[in-house]
Order: sequence, then C-alpha cells, then structure tokens
Amino acid sequence: MAYPSLRITFLGTGTSSGVPMIACDCAICTSTDPKDKRLRSSILVQSEKTHLVVDTTPDFRYQMLREKVKRLDGIIFTHAHKDHIAGLDDVRAFNFFSQKPMPAFASEMTQEVIIREFPYAFADFKYPGVPEVQLNTIGLEPFEVGDIPITPILVWHLKMPVLGFRFGKFTYITDANRIDDAEKDKIRGSEVIVVNALRNEKHISHYNLEEAVALVKELNVPRAYFTHISHQLGKHEHVNSILSDGMQLAHDGLVLSIK
Repeated sequence: MAYPSLRITFLGTGTSSGVPMIACDCAICTSTDPKDKRLRSSILVQSEKTHLVVDTTPDFRYQMLREKVKRLDGIIFTHAHKDHIAGLDDVRAFNFFSQKPMPAFASEMTQEVIIREFPYAFADFKYPGVPEVQLNTIGLEPFEVGDIPITPILVWHLKMPVLGFRFGKFTYITDANRIDDAEKDKIRGSEVIVVNALRNEKHISHYNLEEAVALVKELNVPRAYFTHISHQLGKHEHVNSILSDGMQLAHDGLVLSIK
C-alpha cells in the first residue's frame, strides 16, 4: 500500500500537569533549556493534502498559534481524559474561517465525555459562536481522513481503553501501560514509533522509561521517540545521553519527516 509522505510536529510532549509543573522548583521545572518546557501531549500530522491533530489539549490554542496552523481537516482523539480534550472549544476559530464544522473522530466512550464536557456545542438550540463539531465514531477498523490512512490500535491505560494510531509507517501511542499481542502486531513494521514514557519509577497506568524502551526493542522499530513526559523523568539532555541509538526523547516543536 502506498502511503503519503507525512510531516509530524510535536505540539506538546508533557504529561497532564505539563513541565514546568505549577509551584514546583525542582531542577527540571527550573531548567533554562527550552527542551525541558513541555505542553500537554499532542501531534500535528500533515500530508500534502490533509492536516490533522491528535487530541486537543488545554494548550491547543497556543499550540495552533505557535505552529501557525491555518486550517485543520480533522481531529482524532485517543481518549477522554481532560489533558487530551480540554482545548476543543478553540476549534471555533477554524469553524469561523472555514465556515464548516470540524470533523472529530473518537470512540463512543470518548464521544460521551466530549458531549458531557461541551454540552453547548451539541445542544439542539446553539448559542451563536459555539464550536461546531461533527462527531464520527471509530473503533478498531482502519479509516481514512483525506489522503491519510489511519489504523487504530487498542492500548490499555490501566483498565481504560485508549486508542493509539498508525499513520502508514508512523505509530503514535500515548497514555498506555499495556498492549495486547494482537494489537502489537499492528505496530510491527513501523519505521518510527512514539510511546509514552512518564518517568523512571513504575506507574500504575503509564509506561515508565524502562518499559517504553523494552516495548520498542520487542517490536523492533528502528526509530523511537518518547513523549508524555513528567518532570520526574529528568532533564532532556541527560536522558537523551543515556538512551540507545535510534531512541530519544521528543520535545515540543520537534518535526519528523516520514516518507
């Protein structure tokens, strides 16, 4: 199958509290290295014809402004935790300029929370200027948005089902600490993978760095980037210096070309 060339931009690479964390004066939160400043985790996926984001974080407005995004063709949601959906209201700007509702792709479980969190956007009688969102239900079957083919991957965030996504040769997984074997098979053959690596210590619902590294090695993906990082993991420069070849921490603003 022929896949379009993709440009992947990391809009944010931090965990739910972001880095620096409010009121924290640890060495990471007070670091002057811009790569230690992490907004909430999200990516921009662009082909020549189609522009998508994965998740709308609380930082969505700033992320769009920073990357000078002028249009979006859709939003794909991994799950319904607040740090992945809270910025949805700001699609209003795209509605205004496109004069169209924003297509959003999410599981039924995620849609239920979105409707509950943003009831005014889905009311029968809408106040002028509210966001216009066209919800599309996705499961585990492949689908396409524009010219970008997408394969959902079921991962587990403790007991919560979360969707990772494979875009051709590129796989993106956040908020996971377990993947069943059948879903791992969907990842094999990827050339680049992004995986959450929250911290060094074990966590109840996220991979730690050791577990994320082990997953990449098990799946034999040649290039790996770690995301959804907390201030507990360490400074960007130090952690990168101890990672194996082909692996590194992602950072906000990092751009990958997938051909």
